[in-house]
Parts: sequence; C-alpha cells; structure tokens
Amino acid sequence: MSVLTLRLAGPLQSWGASARFTRRTTESAPTKSGVVGMLAAAAGIERGDDERLEPLAALRFGVRIDQPGTRLRDFHTAHHGVTGKSMPLSERFYLADAVFVAALEGDRTLLAALHAALRAPVYAPYLGRRSCPPALPIELALHHGTASLDQVLQDEPWQAAPWYRRQRRRDTTVSLAVLREADEHEHHADVLRDQPVSFAAEHRRYALRTVVSTTVDVPNPAAAPTRSVPRHDPFDALEEESARCS
Repeated sequence: MSVLTLRLAGPLQSWGASARFTRRTTESAPTKSGVVGMLAAAAGIERGDDERLEPLAALRFGVRIDQPGTRLRDFHTAHHGVTGKSMPLSERFYLADAVFVAALEGDRTLLAALHAALRAPVYAPYLGRRSCPPALPIELALHHGTASLDQVLQDEPWQAAPWYRRQRRRDTTVSLAVLREADEHEHHADVLRDQPVSFAAEHRRYALRTVVSTTVDVPNPAAAPTRSVPRHDPFDALEEESARCS
C-alpha cells in the first residue's frame, strides 16, 4: 500500500455534501467526493466514466485540519445564457483562509499516476467549486512502504500559514483534528454521504461513508525557544543577611 498526501490551501474553499434548493452549504473539512472529483479531473476522467472512477472511489480517505479558516456567506446571481432570464438568488457558503492535509491510501500504481496527474492536470483543479482555485501546489508527497494513512497524517509537518503559526508560538506542539474512514473494527463512527458512485451530470450519486474523528499532536516550527528561568528563593536574602551579622 501507498499513501498520497495533498495540501488543500486557498483564499476560499467550499466542500458541500448536500444542497437544498438555493442554499449551498459547506462542510468544515474537504469531502471525499470533492477530493476524488478533483483527482479524477486532473487525470482526465470524464463525468460519465464510472468504470474509471471506481478505483479512485475505493481509496481510503482521511483529512487533517491544519487551519480551520472562517466560514463566509455569499449571494450568487446568474442569468440563463440563451433566454437571458434571471435565475433564483442562491445563498452559498465558503471557508476562507483554511488549510487541510488530505491523504489517500491504496494501490501504489494508481496513486503514482494521480500524483503525476496533479503536476500536469488535464483539467485545472479547484477546491470544491470552480471559483476556488488553490493558492499553493496541491501535491505534497507520495509515501511507499509500510506507512499507513493514519501514520502519515500524524507525521506530515504542520501546513498552516506562517501568520497562523505565529499565533500559537507559545505551543511547542499543536493538536489537530483528523477525520478518516473507519476501520472494519471501529463501530463508534459518524456517517457522511460523500462516497462517490457516479459523477454523471444528469444523475450524480453518492453513498454513505463511515468517518472517525481523532486528534494528532504535531510539532510547531514557529514555537518560541524556551528560556531558562533563574532560580529565585526569597530565603536567600535572609541567609545572606544572617551571614553578615555573624
């Protein structure tokens, strides 16, 4: 098994697992359907090609929240290109200034091909919506050997922006939330409908996926150096005074 790690950072991101009419929400972290869709686009997989999508959807997925960002609300207007008729006003939510580390575990050959596709994508990647381009290169590393998804999310250096790290400079380590697919023996898990089945434009389909929430502690490279504090004992002054008097 191999693990591919991704850095998802940008001014705006939006990872919707559900949409109700004119209200388009976002999850607090990237969804599996959104990340798999981004990889499929980079590899040139067309929307209706469910056969080529299936191996990507079978990859085990996890995400670490390195910088949670701020939730924003926006209003979207549009006009029909042919008739010029105004479309309904929609309410859309985004995550601003967020940074995530996503990891996918599975077949070495497939992950190597996806890693190469991200460096020369067929279709430009975006962070949930086309209006959300990444601010930094997405691919981080491709790990081979015995490394597992859980271990990689533990070991990957903190990817938060420098200004955000400085806010935590008093902490030598930071605790980061991790959302990953549950193992077979893990039963205390949440469910999320973001397991991609088909991206066909006329009928997109998603299945339920079990998700476990944990935390990992990673070093803070912006931590202030520790300073030795001089020993202070108030009784030292009394001992010195007593010595002079004797």
